[in-house]
Amino acid sequence: MLEKFFGRSKNNEGEEGKPTVQFGRYSDNNKPIKKLTRWNEADLLFKEKKYSKSIAAFFDYLSDDAVQNVKHKQSGSGGSFQFYQGSKIITGTYNKEWLEAEVALASMPVLSVPVMRRLLEMNFALYYSRCALTDNKLSMLFDSDLEMANPSKLYYGLRELATKADKQDDLLVQDFTSLISIDNEHITDLPEKEKEIKFTFFQQWIKETLALVQTIDGEKYSGGVAYLLLSLAYRIDFLIVPEGRLLQALEKIVQIYFKKDDRPISEKNTEMIDEFGKLLLKEKDDIFSNLFRSKYTFSIVLPQTYKTISDAIYNANQNITWYQENKHLEMAAKISEYGIAYCQYSYSLPRPITEFFLLFMMFNYPEYFEALGYSIPYYNQENKELNKEAIIQAIVAIEKDWKTKYPSMKMKKEKLDFKNKTALNLSYTTEIENLNLELK
Repeated sequence: MLEKFFGRSKNNEGEEGKPTVQFGRYSDNNKPIKKLTRWNEADLLFKEKKYSKSIAAFFDYLSDDAVQNVKHKQSGSGGSFQFYQGSKIITGTYNKEWLEAEVALASMPVLSVPVMRRLLEMNFALYYSRCALTDNKLSMLFDSDLEMANPSKLYYGLRELATKADKQDDLLVQDFTSLISIDNEHITDLPEKEKEIKFTFFQQWIKETLALVQTIDGEKYSGGVAYLLLSLAYRIDFLIVPEGRLLQALEKIVQIYFKKDDRPISEKNTEMIDEFGKLLLKEKDDIFSNLFRSKYTFSIVLPQTYKTISDAIYNANQNITWYQENKHLEMAAKISEYGIAYCQYSYSLPRPITEFFLLFMMFNYPEYFEALGYSIPYYNQENKELNKEAIIQAIVAIEKDWKTKYPSMKMKKEKLDFKNKTALNLSYTTEIENLNLELK
């Protein structure tokens, strides 16, 4: 996707096959037609009680050929499988009667009551899987009688196992010094230069946003301040892609706003500002330890109907007019960012929408991409001008790439307003809102 937009990164070690910079969370809501067909086959085979063939079709559906995230080996009526989810590797086996999967969380050389209490609390919140302790190793387990292991149960059971384990292993090790990380050798460390750039912009964006907030009447414009703070959290999540404790800190900030209570928005804003202030105080090494690259099989969020996505963008954009008319252009631009960024953060989006969002971030934050080593033709930093031709070419390229799956997906380019970033953000996200994503 990045090569299509602006060529191979110069910060990519210069070798074919090396990972490029990654943006956003993994989404499994983008299966090609042949993979969707394999799901239907798995469901049909299960109903015909051809369980081993159903499982083979299921893991074929689950595999992402571009990522190489799943390994499955079948032998007679049984087999074994392995797949990746961030910092965790999930392994399992099955025979003609039973399927079981396991993922290691941490090593616990010495028994700890606080750790065991945490595991009990985790168990209470799990639907398909459970925590276990075997030979000083903390694990999560999922198993099922093969006659009950239909594709839907396998998907949601393995998804819970994988996503919960990926999140909890880092938190457990950081919260309890008695625990030791295990089975994370597959994680790819980011280049030092990339981590330095991400740390720099992480701090820069927080400082800029908090400085802007200080210029605004927090009581009168509490809704606008909330948009600024939430857009910042979503931007960090998408462009910097933090893991572990740093990701949990971002989630906490977002939850402060969306928690259902009777507090006024201004009070929630104050708490979010305080939490961002705490992030600014974190040491560089602490941030670096939460920046790494891995493979994924499941999205941590679920897909939604496109109307849900469209409504979220529309509702955010309805709040822009007043800020535009009163010359709060920077706030207006961030409110436009909020609608689509909220969707990217909260839902597993169709991939072309994520590509449109990435393009949006490129012409809004070109200095970040340039620092990472990419050539950005969409915004001229010296003249402060948008490159209309380059942006439209990128839009056309996305539409062309997805024409087979979404034949009616087409932006009305003549409605895009290139007067300034605020005008383009509003018109661009409005076009995303009105896209037709009906499948072929």
